[in-house]
Amino acid sequence: MKSSPPTVFVVDDDEAVRGSLRMLIRSVGLQAKACASAQEFLDGYDATQAGCLLLDVRMPGMSGLELQQVLNQRGATIPVVFITGHGDVPMAVEAMQHGAFDFLQKPFRDQDLLDRVQRALARDAESRAALAKRAQIAERLATLTPRETEVMRLVTRGKANKVIGGELGVSQRTVEIHRAHVMEKMQAGSLAELVRMVLDSEPATQNS
Repeated sequence: MKSSPPTVFVVDDDEAVRGSLRMLIRSVGLQAKACASAQEFLDGYDATQAGCLLLDVRMPGMSGLELQQVLNQRGATIPVVFITGHGDVPMAVEAMQHGAFDFLQKPFRDQDLLDRVQRALARDAESRAALAKRAQIAERLATLTPRETEVMRLVTRGKANKVIGGELGVSQRTVEIHRAHVMEKMQAGSLAELVRMVLDSEPATQNS
């Protein structure tokens, strides 16, 4: 995964707007990249790059809403903040219904924009941390043997070692050994932590 700092992408067909937004974002120490069209953004978009997207609703060619739809189809998680002109609020509401992070109506104060950008970047960081954690858990689960996986499932359902042994046709001592291996491989410090890992992994398991 990339360790580069997050980038605020500005997509607006108005050159003056692009330039002023880029300067504003850079003035608070954030990286900014401006694109003149939705297609230009898509052509260079790297889903591993942390950041957020400032997106004009109305643009010639592919509109901001259409770009949002393409990103949704690709499963992109980048938070989108729409910038709307007068009369575009219904479109912004539609965008929010399709997963946009926020919208800002022109004219807006610089600080209002920066506040939304910071919140969007925080959301992106949270999403990426959750995905990384899920991937890490999946890697650990892959190291378990089939029997260890069976034991883990039963343990995390609250069954005692003796009961598990009876269900699997092995001794209680064997269950204890498998359980210890599971805790070690999963790097779980407690049963509660192991249960949390299993719960966190389930959405990924169901989607695969």
